[in-house]
Amino acid sequence: MEIVAIALVVLVLISIAATFTAVVRDGRGHTPPEYSIRDWSALDLPSSNYTMRIF
Repeated sequence: MEIVAIALVVLVLISIAATFTAVVRDGRGHTPPEYSIRDWSALDLPSSNYTMRIF
């Protein structure tokens, strides 16, 4: 019974170490590059809000 408990503790410690190593190695993860094709404009938005158009 003690062998199972020791094996479980060792497995948990190894998994915690592997998770920590993977997070540190990956850094921020896969972030997409920031680019802009054209400037943003709001020319196609309605001039009145939606709730006022209903009434």
